[in-house]
Amino acid sequence: MNGHEGQQSLGIDETRELWSRQEVEAEEWSRYILTNMNDLVYCCDLNGIGLFCSPSVTEWLGYRPEEVVGVKYTAWCQPDPEELGKLSRQLLRHRRATVEWRLRSKAGEEVWFEFAVRLNKDAPKGPMLLAVGREMTKRKQEASILAETMRMTRVGSWEWNVREGDIELFDQLYAIFGLEKQTDPPSGADILSKVHPVDRKRMVEAVNVALRSGQFDFECRFEIRREEYLYLHLRGIVTYDEEMNPVKMSGTVQDITDRKRVERDLQETVERYNSLKKYNHDAVFSLDLDGRIINANAVAERLTGYKISDMAGKPFSEFIGEQPLSQILSESMQDASVAKGIDKIHTKYGHTSEVLTTVAPIMINKKNVGFYIIAKDITEQKQLLIAKEAAESTNRAKSEFLAMMSHEIRTPMNGVIGMTDLMLETTELTETQTEYLEIIRKSGDTLLAIINDILDFAKIESGKSELHEEMFDLRKLISETLDIVMVRAMEKGLSMDFNVSPDVPDRLFGDADRLRQVLLNLIGNAVKFTYTGGVTVTVRRMEQGPDVKLCFTVQDTGIGIPKEKIPLLFQPFSQLDHFMTRRFEGTGLGLAITKKLVDLMGGDIWVEPHDGPGATFVFCLALKQTEDQAGEVMGTLEEVPSGKKLNILIAEDNEINRIVLKKMLERLGHATREAANGLEVLQAVAYESFDMIFMDVHMPEMNGLEATRVIKSKLLPEKCPVIVAVTANALAGDRENCLSAGMDDYMSKPIKPAVVAKIIRKFF
Repeated sequence: MNGHEGQQSLGIDETRELWSRQEVEAEEWSRYILTNMNDLVYCCDLNGIGLFCSPSVTEWLGYRPEEVVGVKYTAWCQPDPEELGKLSRQLLRHRRATVEWRLRSKAGEEVWFEFAVRLNKDAPKGPMLLAVGREMTKRKQEASILAETMRMTRVGSWEWNVREGDIELFDQLYAIFGLEKQTDPPSGADILSKVHPVDRKRMVEAVNVALRSGQFDFECRFEIRREEYLYLHLRGIVTYDEEMNPVKMSGTVQDITDRKRVERDLQETVERYNSLKKYNHDAVFSLDLDGRIINANAVAERLTGYKISDMAGKPFSEFIGEQPLSQILSESMQDASVAKGIDKIHTKYGHTSEVLTTVAPIMINKKNVGFYIIAKDITEQKQLLIAKEAAESTNRAKSEFLAMMSHEIRTPMNGVIGMTDLMLETTELTETQTEYLEIIRKSGDTLLAIINDILDFAKIESGKSELHEEMFDLRKLISETLDIVMVRAMEKGLSMDFNVSPDVPDRLFGDADRLRQVLLNLIGNAVKFTYTGGVTVTVRRMEQGPDVKLCFTVQDTGIGIPKEKIPLLFQPFSQLDHFMTRRFEGTGLGLAITKKLVDLMGGDIWVEPHDGPGATFVFCLALKQTEDQAGEVMGTLEEVPSGKKLNILIAEDNEINRIVLKKMLERLGHATREAANGLEVLQAVAYESFDMIFMDVHMPEMNGLEATRVIKSKLLPEKCPVIVAVTANALAGDRENCLSAGMDDYMSKPIKPAVVAKIIRKFF
């Protein structure tokens, strides 16, 4: 045997050893679970001879497992013959069943268990039954108590065999109906003949509806003796076979005669007040003690859309939704001015009316017999408030949608742009491949610019965009802005000039990023729509004072703007003509965003109309003048590489984004580890020291914000790594949320290698 074959043989032995170790561990886990589980696990053969019993049998019944193994189950189990037959039928049909059996403990006590039984014909030692049981003695006792309660409350149960037509009455119902228990159960026709003739037809209709809907709920009069009737409330549930044909209906009957007498007396008393309700300008409802509508006035009909006859007997809670009617009625006994208790009433047509209500008890002979609800419709008065709340809700929904879309779009964009950059920088490519990759990168940048436009407009429109003022060099800002569009201008052969008046200070205080964005939008548009000539940027000071009021002019020699189209310029999503939609990319948001930003900075923007080609955009705004000694803040941090090799953890659930960031960091000479969620981050930090963590905010199991809070709370400051948020969100408040969670910095996707390097230089 040569060396290679020896290594292969050794690998097989190690694999077998690993498998053996895993099997031992699996057996240990199985033994541990069976030893510690609370449920009773029992196996027997088809003759009922015990094969296995879990140790929990000792706790429940006092037997040791070996005492019930090898003996027939009937030695400690007392199955009901009917339940045993039911079990056999279910096992033969489905190979599984659920039964309730009474067990006998070693001390002779009865203990009830509910077993889930399964027939396994393919067991290693032959066919067997596996039963997993849960103790239910207390539940059985509660069922017995329930039966006694039903007797006391005059509630009985019944079951109707739909196919055979027989009805089985259980013990309590014979007492309610005043019948003697018979050997032959009564038929449906027998029961129906006892129902009052007026209610009989309605009952047949209600039963037919229940057979289709599955629910039966009906009140009727039932004759117990000649011309003597009880009021009964019947409820039922229909059971269907596999073909959805009704098989049986099971339910309860409650004697509500006493309640009906009270309702009748209450109705007679309430009728005295009909005239008051009839001529009241507000909706008036009369309720019984259970909150069911007895009567109402014409205004209530108009408010709800129901006729009074349709409302009678309905629970008033149907009109107020989930509000606790019983609690409101109870509170009205102490204070009738519960105007805030019911503030909405749902109508027949699905509308909701805003109401101001008063709830008052109806007192007769010092006894509460019902309630009045007086509701004033104030829907029209709340229209303005509703409109305001709807607008706020729309803004919130829009912001949440934009945040979601930002994350969902930026995450794959990070992979596209990041991998394209890496291939362009690290791979030897043919000229054609390079051209194709440049097209991909430009397309990605274009899509990202469109996303940014939409998000910027949404942030500004929703009022979530804030100014971040700082000292900046105005001339440098304009120069850098021109540099960004210079390549496009040179490709088209355009000249680019700017002129700042000498009386304009170099250093000013304001939001440099917003000003740069305004200039970039205007200059970028000028280059886009200009084919010959050039673009000129001019800045002049308007007046002397503590603030510096500047007027910026961006003039081009392009295609020009028709006068009739000027009013559309600053409208969102508008482009001047259909031909522009075909020839030029964009969202139509650039100038709308520009105007919003100028307004945000307290300025004004307009277009100077003139005939012929070319366009001139002008905007004016006031900036603050700063002291010269603050100049050191203006300086850019020296970008001096630290030269230190860092140990960096990449926390990102998206595999492509992990690869992108890993390649970028490794090119910078750093070691990396990866984690796919917040829990893996915590595990990694617990066992290894990291200099830096690039933490994705949205991850499964535990998100980046939660993981950061745990790390910051558990590690000493000197041992805590620098944590940089990496997120696809780009809405207002995202950066603040990350920093408040304890993160040290924030980086938005798509990720650029230069940004990663700059972040690292900032801290090391």
